[in-house]
Amino acid sequence: MKYCYTDERNAQIVISLMKAHNIRKIIASPGTTNICLVASMQQDPYFEIYSAPEERSAGYMACGLAVESGEPVALSCTGATASRNYMPALTEAYYRKLPILAITSSRRSTRIGHNFDQVTDRTQLPRDVARLSVQMPVITDVESEWGCIIAANKAMLELRHHGGGPVHINLETTYSRNYEVEELPPVRAIYRISHGDQFPKVEGAKIGILVGTHAVWSDELTKKIEDFCEIYNAVVICDHTSNYKGKYKVSGNLMGIQRYNESIIKSLDLMIYLGDILALPYAISPQSVWRVNPDGELRDPFRKLRYIFEMTEDAFFGFYTSGEKKKKVCSFYRACEQENKILRDNLEHIIKKLPFSNAWIASQTAPKLPVNSEIHFGIQNSLRFWNFFQLPETIQGYSNTGGFGIDGSMSTTIGAALVNYNKIYFCVLGDLAFFYDLNSLGNRHLGNNVRIILVNNGKGTEFKLSGNPGSMFGEDTDRYIAAGGHYGRQSKTLVKHYAEDMGMEYLSASSKEMYLHELEKLVNPEIGNRPMLLEVFTDSIDEDAALTMLQDCLVDEKLRTRRLAGSAVKNVLGEKGFQSIKKILNKE
Repeated sequence: MKYCYTDERNAQIVISLMKAHNIRKIIASPGTTNICLVASMQQDPYFEIYSAPEERSAGYMACGLAVESGEPVALSCTGATASRNYMPALTEAYYRKLPILAITSSRRSTRIGHNFDQVTDRTQLPRDVARLSVQMPVITDVESEWGCIIAANKAMLELRHHGGGPVHINLETTYSRNYEVEELPPVRAIYRISHGDQFPKVEGAKIGILVGTHAVWSDELTKKIEDFCEIYNAVVICDHTSNYKGKYKVSGNLMGIQRYNESIIKSLDLMIYLGDILALPYAISPQSVWRVNPDGELRDPFRKLRYIFEMTEDAFFGFYTSGEKKKKVCSFYRACEQENKILRDNLEHIIKKLPFSNAWIASQTAPKLPVNSEIHFGIQNSLRFWNFFQLPETIQGYSNTGGFGIDGSMSTTIGAALVNYNKIYFCVLGDLAFFYDLNSLGNRHLGNNVRIILVNNGKGTEFKLSGNPGSMFGEDTDRYIAAGGHYGRQSKTLVKHYAEDMGMEYLSASSKEMYLHELEKLVNPEIGNRPMLLEVFTDSIDEDAALTMLQDCLVDEKLRTRRLAGSAVKNVLGEKGFQSIKKILNKE
């Protein structure tokens, strides 16, 4: 009988990525839990395998083999105490920075601590035994497969990272006896590029530089990015927290949220990912992603990461623009601008119809913010809505997207405002976030340059929006999911008294007319003698209606027809029936 590779997907991933990362030397020790891995590798002529019955000796053999060959060496052992015997040699490898990949196989980690024989806890290692330890559980779905791919790539890259050293992979098994897989399914290998390495070539007709939360840009870096866009026909996709003010900027949030229009930015050939966590999802499906960041970490929110450039953005763009001639084709940017113009033209008509909501407030306030002021957004609803409307070029935008939690928006704004008392700092947030951080308004360092917009709809509106799973429960959502009815039930005096007692100037509005009347005070460029709070009373139904209107700002009628028809079929046939019909249609 012919034996090939195991059908255990996590083991396939390890084998495939070992080949992609040029790890061919292996010292295998006998056991049962590592049979799927070892039996598969011994069928593959790529690998150079040696046997060592005793793991302590195997570890030291790997040290000698790595030093003499100059190559990384993998170890494979079974469960029980086998892996414990690697520790002396891995300690040696740690201090000598030897690239030893210790792959310990085991039963599922859920059995740890339940008196199963030969099950030991390998989730925590001594600090000087391995530079990195990752778990590769049995794969059950797309999510767990992606997790294993990232874990294996990260482990193998760490073998040579910052001088190198030993790394540990704990590989779970189900003891499969199926070895009929003749060809390994493809696995995405991820590579780290550092100074002095060979840089890949920039290729693709649609290249997007996607910017997450980002600090203020230097003029020099901005110029390099503009040059890059002109050389490679690229655009810069960003939002208010990206803080990019250069040419070839594309505000992608409104483009990406359209329900019935496939934006041109959604199918990039290459995405270059800068900054940190994205304020909002863009629904972009790139062919390949390059991440540029000095931390050198594998961050893969789009699940298409191919290269991580461990360097500054200045160094990256400096390399790709140095000596290159500007083509100034900019056809991709022009196409994005054409789409954006249609969106903005339609948006002007929609704004007139928007109900009184956070979205409408943003549309009226954003363009009138004082020059060189700064605005902080509460997460989710405020951050989303305000990103649909343009800010003046001199305005910087921030949000607590690091932890992406409800707490601390006002405190962060108050802290930032301590740096420059001649600059106005705005904060816009919902009522749950406001009351969560209420004590910050009692801080004696609260500056007169702070202005807060409280959008009070009496609950967590995020959970009432049509796209949120909480909305399916209707009015019952308010009971516990959206936390309705707290904090005075939209009392017209609760916040007023508190704010005024804290020495703030209090304003309020419950209609468009009232808001426009107070707006001039809110955006007055002169700093008064008190901090300011404008409380706006809205309704979650109007907030949801506003979002739906903005999602339909640009509609492709054919796409809408197809999606609505598909939704109707899915409701009748269920998911399995719907997928069956899709397969039939795709074959025709």
